[in-house]
Amino acid sequence: MEIIPAIDLLQGSCVRLHQGDYDQVTRFSDDPLAQAQQWVKQGATRLHLVDLDGARSGEPINDQAVRLIAKELAIPVQLGGGVRSLERAEELLSCGLDRVILGTVAIEKPELVVELASRHPHKIVVGIDARNGFVATRGWVEESNVEATALAKRLSAAGIAAIISTDIATDGTLAGPNLDALRAMAQASAVPVIASGGVGCMADLLSLLALEPLGVEGVIVGRALYDGRVDLHEAIQAMAAGRLQDPLLGQSRTIA
Repeated sequence: MEIIPAIDLLQGSCVRLHQGDYDQVTRFSDDPLAQAQQWVKQGATRLHLVDLDGARSGEPINDQAVRLIAKELAIPVQLGGGVRSLERAEELLSCGLDRVILGTVAIEKPELVVELASRHPHKIVVGIDARNGFVATRGWVEESNVEATALAKRLSAAGIAAIISTDIATDGTLAGPNLDALRAMAQASAVPVIASGGVGCMADLLSLLALEPLGVEGVIVGRALYDGRVDLHEAIQAMAAGRLQDPLLGQSRTIA
């Protein structure tokens, strides 16, 4: 299972929001590139960027930082937040991003998801952010009457690469992931699911391994890494291929 560090960008700084509330902001760094390089040094194999300004207003305020990170890092970088048109998605992909994540537009213009997935195979991810089982849009400010699992089932048939499932109630709380919601999303989706929200310790990460056979292939971790509650290098060792708890393939075990 891939551990994906998150960098949330707000006015050029690395921040975290509490349950998506723009009035509850914690700033961690004013140098997003240096923070990204730190995660790479600790073993990250993919980086998750969120343009919070883009998600709320649609304005590409953080593009300078995004382009610099995409250019300088040797690992894949994905971005979500404010990607609401074909032109914007293709602009981001052309600057070196590996994947773009569509959120609000997945509800408002589902046909755009289909077109982009066709034009850019394995490059389009749908972010489904849910509160009480229903999809929230525009930086979690607006709520819809669309069930998250229904949207997952419909859009996973469109040729997208993956679904990022975020439970708003647990995001930024360090209280643990919503395993029931993730299980439902994985069962509804025909493509891999990436968990997001609530991870506060190593035990929370290990609890996700039970969902791996259902298609939960990765987890995005934010505040717990910045607070030091989770060590990225240790988490990768515990969760990635060849982890200690896996059986030794091709070897028999004997008891003395």
